[in-house]
Parts: sequence; C-alpha cells; structure tokens
Amino acid sequence: MKEHGSKNDKGTFKIVLKTFFGLEQVLAEELNELGYPGAELLNRAVSIRGNWRDVYFLNLHVRCAISVLVEIANFRMRREEDLYQQALKTDWTKYFDREKTFAVKGAVFSDLFRHSQYPFLLLKDAIADTFRKQTGDRPNVSVKSPQVLFDLYIQRDQATISLNTSGAPLFQRGYRQSAGEAPLNEVVAAGLLRLSGWDRKSDLCDPFCGSGTLLIEAGLLAAGIPSNIERHHYAFRNFSNFDETLWNEIYEAAPKRLSGLPCTIYGSDLSPEMIMKTRRNLRGVPVGRFIEVQAQDYSAVRKAHPDSPLTIITNPPYGERMGSQVEELYEGIGNWLKHEMPGSECWIISSSESALKSVGLKPDRKIRLYNGDLECSFRKYSIYSGSKKQEKDA
Repeated sequence: MKEHGSKNDKGTFKIVLKTFFGLEQVLAEELNELGYPGAELLNRAVSIRGNWRDVYFLNLHVRCAISVLVEIANFRMRREEDLYQQALKTDWTKYFDREKTFAVKGAVFSDLFRHSQYPFLLLKDAIADTFRKQTGDRPNVSVKSPQVLFDLYIQRDQATISLNTSGAPLFQRGYRQSAGEAPLNEVVAAGLLRLSGWDRKSDLCDPFCGSGTLLIEAGLLAAGIPSNIERHHYAFRNFSNFDETLWNEIYEAAPKRLSGLPCTIYGSDLSPEMIMKTRRNLRGVPVGRFIEVQAQDYSAVRKAHPDSPLTIITNPPYGERMGSQVEELYEGIGNWLKHEMPGSECWIISSSESALKSVGLKPDRKIRLYNGDLECSFRKYSIYSGSKKQEKDA
C-alpha cells in the first residue's frame, strides 16, 4: 500500500481522527494498513499529517473513526476573553460561504470558564463577527444539522479549533434502513472485528445478529469495500475549497463490486422481525447477497464447515428489562459453546458483568471499551476440541 501522509510533506496539516475509548490502537493499525504509518495515539483519537486528498480518502475508507478533523488553530489562554480574541485572528470566511449554516461543538475540560457551554458561544460569536466585518452579514447557526461544523477542544488553558470534515458521525454509513432497540454502533462493530484479530478468511458467525451490523461490517471488510461506500453526505463538500474532481476520482477508485466472499459469513436472531430488518439492510450493501441469515435461536446454530476454524463475534441482549433471564441466557451460551462449537473462537461484548460471569468459561482476554455511551467488556473465549490440555499438547 502506498504511504500517504508524511510529516515531511509540504503543505500538510494535522489531521485528528476521533474514535471511541478502547479503539485508538486498532484505528492506528487500520491507518497503517491504509498507508498512514506512525499515527500518534491520543485520548479517544489518533493524529497524522496529511493534505486534502487524504481528508477525502480517509472519510471514505476509514472504518474505526467517528470523524476526521483538520486542525486550524491552537493557542493558550489566561482568561475567558482570550478565546474570543484569539479566534478573531483566523479568517473564517476562507473556509465557507455566508450562505452555509454552521455550528460549534466539542469538549471543554477547564476551570477558566464559568459555564461549560460558554466557550462554544464565544467561538460562534468570533466566527459571526468576522463574517459581519468582512461581508456586512453573518451566516446562520444550525445546531441540529449544520452544513459546516467546527470542533472546539479545551484542556486547561490550551484550546484547539478544528474543522470537522465529516459532519454527521462516520458511523452513519448510509446502508442502515432498519434498526432494533439497541443496535451496535457501526464504528464499534468495525473495531470489534479488528480487536478480535479475525483474519478475514475464516468463517465468521453472529448468533445474535440483531439488524446485522456486525455481519455487514465483516462482509465489507473481507471484500475490501469501504464501509462508507453508500454514504454521500460529508461536511467537506460544503467547504469553499471543495475539489469535486478530486473527490470523484477518489470515490470512483474505491472497490464497489465483488463476485463472492473469501469466507462464509452468517448470522441468526430469534426474532423473525429482526431478521427481516437485517435482510433489508443487507440489500443496501454490495456484500449483502453473500451473507446468510435466518430466524432461529442461537442454540440451533452450528459451524458452517465443521472442520474449519470459526470466529464468533456477538452482542447478546443484556438490558435491565431481561432481569434474571440475562444470567440464564449467558449460562446457556456457555454450554452451547462447549458442546456444539468446538474448535471455535468466541468474542462476546456486554455491559453486564454478572451476565459475563454466567458464561462459565475463563476468558483468554478482556478488553474495556464503549458502545456509544455504554461501558462494556469485550471478552475472548477459546473453545477447544476435547480438553484444553489436549489442545495445548497437540
């Protein structure tokens, strides 16, 4: 793979890719695979150097990032008013036109400000006042669906202002037509696949597939097709410097079609309604016709190829509404794995510690991460054929 971003490239700038807690390392590994080695790990983010071609490319191709930010200002402050004064030094009119709506979002960890929302108001005013001074009018603010989004991050006395080139989070892939009550976040699903070490060649199963997010992300990964291939809305398209020719070139070069998958990817769910939703979502992606799903209980699922390796990655129910049934379910999962799925590797993500303990198997690994705002544990169980000692001695 050609190396893209480089700290020695002229005309490059800092690009920060935000992600969920626990996915920083796999995002860096993904960037290395895409041709961006040496990414710096940050808190829920990684950073590289690149140019606008890289910004377009990453928005389309990266699977484990929530958004792609371009840093445009970084400065220290001694008091609240410094944010406004420093922000006035940037010519905001060069980034977007007055006719476009904008918003400021981000995170503030600082005692300099009396109210956590005040910094966003100061930056919004600085942007609006810059436009008013130069054009005689100001752009409108749209909090819900801005065409241009600025990211403000303040840590103590240090402020960083960035352009959010993605706009809506990148887990809004464009392929989801239907969802269940608690769908797995698409970026988290992509991260789980990488955390598991799945080789993209051996069979993969999700016996609690819900609306099919893990199966779809697995199919797209195995096929080498970008997860955002069906997404068409990006904030960078609203910037003054948007190069439509360059974007079309990058999009057209991306793989979109395939004649099959290098492995069997299949799933099930007890709910026929969820399977209908999964099939609806599968119709929205190029890999959909190669992924098998059916309405059945997990206990009826078997290995598609008994003598071949199988990776199971799943997100079983664990909501409070299940009550004591959740522990019974996880105990059943443990028994099913031991008796029916020998020679497989199973990864389970759950926010319920008591449920995970009920599996009754000793995990090889435990990884702490988040599914949206929910803290979870992602655990690996190796299901041996025969005893563990026999497997080690083999």
